[in-house]
Amino acid sequence: MTHDHPAAPDRGPSRPFGRLITAMVTPFTADGSLDLDGAVRLATHLVDEQGNDALVLNGTAGESPTTTDAEKEALVRAVAEAVGDRTRILAGVGTNDTRHTIELARSAEKAGAHGLLVVTPYYSKPPQSGLLRHFTTVADATGLPVMLYDIPHRAGTAIDTETLVRLAEHGRIVAVKDAKGDLTATSWVTSRTDLAFYSGEDALTLPALSVGAVGVVGTSTHFTGAGTKRMIEAYEAGDHAGALALHRRLLPLYTGIFRAQGVVLVKAGLAAKGLPAGPVRSPLVDATADEVAQLRADCAAAGLDLS
Repeated sequence: MTHDHPAAPDRGPSRPFGRLITAMVTPFTADGSLDLDGAVRLATHLVDEQGNDALVLNGTAGESPTTTDAEKEALVRAVAEAVGDRTRILAGVGTNDTRHTIELARSAEKAGAHGLLVVTPYYSKPPQSGLLRHFTTVADATGLPVMLYDIPHRAGTAIDTETLVRLAEHGRIVAVKDAKGDLTATSWVTSRTDLAFYSGEDALTLPALSVGAVGVVGTSTHFTGAGTKRMIEAYEAGDHAGALALHRRLLPLYTGIFRAQGVVLVKAGLAAKGLPAGPVRSPLVDATADEVAQLRADCAAAGLDLS
């Protein structure tokens, strides 16, 4: 089945994947196997109820370290067939092996993905010349647009400003998920390139917008998506006071979702709402009763109800 990129009036060259993107968790059944029906139900909820312009599948939030290549392809295909006509599907394909990343990228393209999320190769700490070659080689491997994922506190290596400027010259490298936490560096890149920056930290979305970002790839947005989108739209409309009010209201969950590992609490919250989630795969462990109680309190503080 062929999936054309869905059209929307707010998705111009400066906002290639819309404003609101959620890094979707991967639902599993009680025995830990992939729950494709649940994934379709969850994706539909995130698009129709939370207003997501795009979804990231097979990212870290999707427990990509513990899913097989075949599971990754099946997940992209099922979700793309279900909601790919009204949202964009980005497939997380980044690894610390360029050849394996290319294999995953081609598999995702075949399965119907509209774009790729490519994280900095982790643990091996390649030099900037290695990052440049890795990202451009992956971008050359398919016809899909690429969002780079700059997250040095997990990957061990940052994508330097000069490297990002050079990568921006590639026609298919169009965006960055920015989890560097360095708004000065972000400012320099957004001022020197046309790369679309998406905040990779929920609580930094509003300040990132002020230095040129266009949206967010979120985790708490499984629950805060509608409010977060209103915040972004308010800021873009010049209603900065309204955007700040929404930021402050949602802040308890923007931060609270990371009291434990984000996937763990997202899955606990989805289960509490009766949405597909299932257990996490080892080495993660499911949320404790105390963690779920704290999550409920954080949701309540943000004006949201988990029931």
